[in-house]
Amino acid sequence: MKWQPSDRAFLESYRGTTPCPEDFAAFWAERMAQAERAPLEWELTDGPFPARGSVRYQELHFRAPDGSRLYAKYIRPASDQPVPLLLHFHGYPGATRNWLELTSYTASMGVAMLAMDCRGQGGSSLDAAAYQSTRSSGNMILGLDGPPEQLYYVKVHQDIALMIRIARQLPGLDLDRVYVNGGSQGGALALATAALHPDLIKKAGIQYPFLSDFQKVWEMDADLIAYEGLRYYMRWFDPQGLRTGEIFRKLGYVDSINFAPLIRCPVLFATGFQDDICPPVTQYAVYNRIAAPKRHLLYPDFAHEEIQAFDDRLIRFFCCPGSHLWEEEEHL
Repeated sequence: MKWQPSDRAFLESYRGTTPCPEDFAAFWAERMAQAERAPLEWELTDGPFPARGSVRYQELHFRAPDGSRLYAKYIRPASDQPVPLLLHFHGYPGATRNWLELTSYTASMGVAMLAMDCRGQGGSSLDAAAYQSTRSSGNMILGLDGPPEQLYYVKVHQDIALMIRIARQLPGLDLDRVYVNGGSQGGALALATAALHPDLIKKAGIQYPFLSDFQKVWEMDADLIAYEGLRYYMRWFDPQGLRTGEIFRKLGYVDSINFAPLIRCPVLFATGFQDDICPPVTQYAVYNRIAAPKRHLLYPDFAHEEIQAFDDRLIRFFCCPGSHLWEEEEHL
């Protein structure tokens, strides 16, 4: 279904379909407490390139409690003063962007960059976990046959919590200026990170988030491409639709619409109306549940792709220190 700006009256009132588990807040408080209690095992080494001028390249290796070996790129500008930190998350399925592209953030905004490869996807982070489900139809449904704490994305959010604990120990960072950014899967992870670490994250740049309103995606028959694992799972393991409520309640633990109300920092949010991978209606469901200061930028002719105009907006968004942020955005 192609959404148009004329549909905005409905879209701006829509708040999602996927149920929120009654113990959602308690569930995630315990998952974050587990990550906080876990022993830290990590090493920061020189990256593949020597320091170039005002930029230093390093690689972070750390280990999750389940034995998974995790990896992140770390780029830091040379400075005598503490610098902001931007946590950048990649799309699905994939890995962190290349060193050159990540360096553009450091060069344009003067921020340190920490970008983690999601476990078991296209990068250097390895997944050692055992899951109660098929592996053949994508990470979205990994662990869906077990308890919710074994879901793949629950583990990823705990990986991020470990990385944040490490970041708090890195020298030369201004922990009063920590931001998150990402598109698609990266947008979902950035959004959840802002929700789960409200004391730390001060701004969030979110672009067409994946993992949003699973049940609506399924009802629209839009469970294709990134969401295709949902269709396969339903056909293979619930062909008569007898477990639909159970399945979507469990997926509710990792649905972006349920993280959105927990966000406390300003959010800059982008949607392309021609997006046929992450339907705009699901993105609106996320945005409409955010109670923090927010701005929704709409791009009628763009699909699930790089939106260069939004990239440029992010520079002003992350670099503007004052409360007049949204007014300045109008003039960019």
